[in-house]
Amino acid sequence: MNIPAGHIAVSTLPAGGVRAKKSLGQHFLHDPAIAQRIVASLSGNAGTALEVGPGRGVLTALLLQRTDIITYAAEIDQELIAFLRTRFPAWGERLMAGDFLTLPLHEYFQTPFAVIGNFPYNISSQIFFKILENRRLIPEVVGMIQKEVAERIACRAGGKTYGILSVLLQAYYRIEYLFTVHEHAFTPPPKVKSAVIRLTRNAVTQLDCDEQLFIKVVKATFNQRRKVIRNSIKALTGAHPLPEHRYFSMRPEQLGVDEFVELTQIIEHFPCTEEK
Repeated sequence: MNIPAGHIAVSTLPAGGVRAKKSLGQHFLHDPAIAQRIVASLSGNAGTALEVGPGRGVLTALLLQRTDIITYAAEIDQELIAFLRTRFPAWGERLMAGDFLTLPLHEYFQTPFAVIGNFPYNISSQIFFKILENRRLIPEVVGMIQKEVAERIACRAGGKTYGILSVLLQAYYRIEYLFTVHEHAFTPPPKVKSAVIRLTRNAVTQLDCDEQLFIKVVKATFNQRRKVIRNSIKALTGAHPLPEHRYFSMRPEQLGVDEFVELTQIIEHFPCTEEK
């Protein structure tokens, strides 16, 4: 891993007394049994793991004990970075000061790595989109997120919560809903239950369609999920008449990943009215 000079925080505030910041969506896990289950859920096959938002280090302490992985972390909170540097002085440059959402991961990691963490709920969807962008580098993800979001990601076609993230993540990953976590396992307790999910990269290296158009099709249909697909994709097909196909009279939640690939193949033959 190559870390640019100046990327590492060097402040050394005393450990302890770090409070959760609402602006960063922080809820610190304090239940050791839950922490052990999360860390044990990571296979370690990648040999390297990046912890997103280590917080006070409840997962970190267990990850650093594992001999089958080398653990890195990305933390945006300068106060927590100082706390973690005091608590884990040997961690060194593997603790990065920065926002996971903006880190150019392909520049820092030349080999595959897993992602793990108690993800901030206010940016959890953005984290998964970032993972999708770097899916060729990320074979496994173990993350604790809001229960509702976890259920949505794991939901199969036909389910009420099936949506954009469901389709896009299931196109490239096998999704497992592992277990639910109660609010009182955190400080401060969130107002919702949490859940831990695991994503494992599937064998798909390239969808059998234009992948960027695939994303546009999925988003366009679910952004107007009450409409039949014939009406929700007009921005992509323009005024051109659509061929006869059962997909056009269906709603997006009725289509699985393979059906969305087929739909994208059909739409590829139409001039788009928006710039790709």
